[in-house]
Amino acid sequence: MISILVVDDQVLIRAGLAALIRAAPDLDVVGEAATGDEAVALAARTRPDVILMDIRMPGMNGVTATERILSGGDEHRPRVLILTTFDLDEYVYDALRAGASGFLLKDTPPERLIAAVHTVASGDMLFAPSVTRRLIEAYTCRSGPAAPPHPPALALLTARETEVLTLVGQALSNAEIAERLRVSEATVKTHLNRAMTKLDLSSRAQAVALAYETGLVTPGRQAGPVG
Repeated sequence: MISILVVDDQVLIRAGLAALIRAAPDLDVVGEAATGDEAVALAARTRPDVILMDIRMPGMNGVTATERILSGGDEHRPRVLILTTFDLDEYVYDALRAGASGFLLKDTPPERLIAAVHTVASGDMLFAPSVTRRLIEAYTCRSGPAAPPHPPALALLTARETEVLTLVGQALSNAEIAERLRVSEATVKTHLNRAMTKLDLSSRAQAVALAYETGLVTPGRQAGPVG
């Protein structure tokens, strides 16, 4: 059973999402919050597997709430699925940097919402590679010049870890990376987890953002042959 915390300042949307989730046989709503402050408190108390987080709320917005929830010392870190009205909401990139696992438009069909919850609960990012690339590129360009191509943090990584991080930044899935590097998916996951631990990253989304910010991947660059 996947436990869900629903966060939205609009009561009708929040109630509708909660009702939809409760109707699914393997999902359970453990709490509902109308503000970012409530979300932080409920997340600590209920320890959900997934949080459906409204990004635009009065007071503490979804980005700040996500940062506070995921920066806690608790080893159980929920997956945060951002809810937004706009395809390229200005806060989406900031939410990814904070550790959110992806985003959903609020007009997403019910079956896709349920599938999205399962996707992030399993540890994957929600959106397709093309959408990931478009978001990261748009907001990396917005943030100004790229960082130096070899910042000190990357020196902690092995050559293979750097290679895997680069391909993750190009929005390849573990299966695609495994095929490209001619290794198993388990090996890819091991290298990625080690890289994320060394770089103090809590989500694949943060790994993608870091790959762009450090210059491993540049806007517009496609995933090319490796080796």
